[in-house]
Amino acid sequence: MAEEIKSLEGLEAVAEGVTAEAVVETLEPREPVRDELGRAYATGKRKDAVARVWIKPGSGKVEVNGKEMNAYFARPVLQMILRQPFSVAGVEDQFDVKATVKGGGLSGQAGAVKHGISKALQLYEPSLRGALKAAGFLTRDSRVVERKKYGKRKARRSFQFSKR
Repeated sequence: MAEEIKSLEGLEAVAEGVTAEAVVETLEPREPVRDELGRAYATGKRKDAVARVWIKPGSGKVEVNGKEMNAYFARPVLQMILRQPFSVAGVEDQFDVKATVKGGGLSGQAGAVKHGISKALQLYEPSLRGALKAAGFLTRDSRVVERKKYGKRKARRSFQFSKR
């Protein structure tokens, strides 16, 4: 019976211009992606910051650029941003995080680490993907600083006009 359903869905998809292989791939569950040490790796980006993030099962310790999260991100708001993916997925204090982040400021770096943690969580445990995607944590925030144009004081601001 299941084979008939798959073949019927495949026929409908072929009629719509989608191959049967693509339909079967979407029906199969996602596989966890882990390295030989049992870690999941992902890259997170936000503004000019790029974060490389590794997660593994543990006690909830977060290390950013060799420092504890509380030492690197001193502001409570930034620490809250880093904890958001775990609370949405319902896995607080179950994973250890090791992240290296470069570029941008502290706010952009916190957003990049959050994006990396979210991507690594869904690679480690594919069942968490729905909650993370619904919260919008898997989407890269593409807003970046606009470049400065010539003849302008900033990106859009003109020089002050003087009548006399």
